[in-house]
Amino acid sequence: MNLGGVRHWVFDMDGTLTVAVHDFAAIRVALDIPPAADILTHLAALPEDEAAAKHAWLLAHERELAHASTAADGAVDLVRELAGRGCRLGILTRNARELAHVTLEAIGLADYFAVSQILGRDEAAPKPSPDGLLKIASAWGVAPNELVMVGDHRFDLACGRAAGAGTVLVNLPENPWPGLADRHAADCHALRAMLG
Repeated sequence: MNLGGVRHWVFDMDGTLTVAVHDFAAIRVALDIPPAADILTHLAALPEDEAAAKHAWLLAHERELAHASTAADGAVDLVRELAGRGCRLGILTRNARELAHVTLEAIGLADYFAVSQILGRDEAAPKPSPDGLLKIASAWGVAPNELVMVGDHRFDLACGRAAGAGTVLVNLPENPWPGLADRHAADCHALRAMLG
């Protein structure tokens, strides 16, 4: 996959464009979710009132984290480089869209992503579902194989693979999912160097 020729980039947010700060184990404890359960899947299966209360707690917790976000190493330069090349940029996150925008403001990248091209857990089925990536491809009028999904987690890669998009794993020293990642970059500086 020649990354220098890619013109449509979709990024995960937390741990990809930002330094990962979510303590998912602590969140599970606070919300009384089993240790191995996916948080969003668990909340979706709860009775409506209980789910609403737990989603409200999660949103408030994530809002605090969003305001304190720090850009991942090389992320700002990477996004600016892609924007300078005329690439289209989107965000697909399991977080809430409004908090993704807060996070982008905190790390100085809000001007590079149109709000309509930021999809969160309320705009699309959460990753690893390909739903959000397919929605972005449709909005941009391109085939999914013209997109690259960039993320730091298996869910990001599985989403990209299911949609038929290219996949890039970043911000991990090794690649624990070689069957899901088309390319691997230790950080966003390394990914920028791959653009050629």
